[in-house]
Amino acid sequence: MKRILTALLLAAALVVAAQPAHAGARLQIRGADVSSLAKSEAYGGVYRDAHGRRSDSLRILSQAGLNYIRLKVWVNPADGYNTKTQVLAIAKRAKAQGMKLLVDFHYSDTWADPGKQFKPAAWEALPFDQLKQALYDHTYDVLDALRRQGTTADMVQVGNEINGGLLWPDGSNSNWANTAALLNAGYDAVKAVSRSTKVVLHVANGGDNGLYRWWFDNANANGIRHDVIGLSYYAYWHGTLEAFQANINDVATRYGKPVVVVETAYPFTTADDDGWENIILSPEPYPGYQATPQGQAAMLAKIADIVRQVPGGLGLGLFTWEATWTGVKGNGWDPADPSSGNGWENQALFDYADRALPAMRVLGHS
Repeated sequence: MKRILTALLLAAALVVAAQPAHAGARLQIRGADVSSLAKSEAYGGVYRDAHGRRSDSLRILSQAGLNYIRLKVWVNPADGYNTKTQVLAIAKRAKAQGMKLLVDFHYSDTWADPGKQFKPAAWEALPFDQLKQALYDHTYDVLDALRRQGTTADMVQVGNEINGGLLWPDGSNSNWANTAALLNAGYDAVKAVSRSTKVVLHVANGGDNGLYRWWFDNANANGIRHDVIGLSYYAYWHGTLEAFQANINDVATRYGKPVVVVETAYPFTTADDDGWENIILSPEPYPGYQATPQGQAAMLAKIADIVRQVPGGLGLGLFTWEATWTGVKGNGWDPADPSSGNGWENQALFDYADRALPAMRVLGHS
């Protein structure tokens, strides 16, 4: 009993210690990407609250104060996950917990990010006008299915980390007119399903102000329609916290749009749980923030604090990336390779005993 009480007191102390320095009103969005959840559960993944009690992971997140989930969509992935089927099922569960939904369209059969924006195989040979129609139809199909089951998407990303455009080579932003045509087709599909759903344009490298000015100046010049600007910011990759704060403040005021960090994360340990080397191995990936439960909680609190301070109340909130991607055998990163592992489990919001980490409650009360 003494050990249990000590653990509970420590967890409470971590939450208090990690509260943001300028805590005020809670952020509108306190979210988690849970795209890997359906596959995790299919391969035996379980989740426990901070007391070790097994429960639905979405219920655990909601009870900790999180109010939004993010789900990616691939077109025809090799493993059959991250498709409309799983999005519908997880969305229904999340909405039952009172949570909102951000749908993240990758427009690929696999990962789409700044280094790769590969077309789905089924779209590979389409002429541009038909490619644009395929993007519209796919977007509409998924979102309309969500609407019809009573779980309308609240926000939608038309593309994922589209620094260099999407659906290469046709949609590369070496040809901004093509990029604009594709992104506006996605925007139109979203609004055809639900006028109230907000459309997000998502760029990575959240500390790079030059990139953001170049990207959104061109987006505006080419008439790309959107409601919200989305950023990825990982402190160990994307520049200092000060550079991130300067950029997010500038982007919000320069373009007059709400901003949301749709991806961030931080490790709680350097240890491995599945035999596949972790992506982040440093004991202190960012100066002053160790790879510990305390460090993870403090980093998320700091990022939340920066978003809260965006001028004009334009900072909506943040999503921690792949909060439920624990070290479950079979739930690896490569949909085409069942033997691949997960290099991210040390950045989830559940520890290696499947228990909710202190960072979860910190994020939920940001």
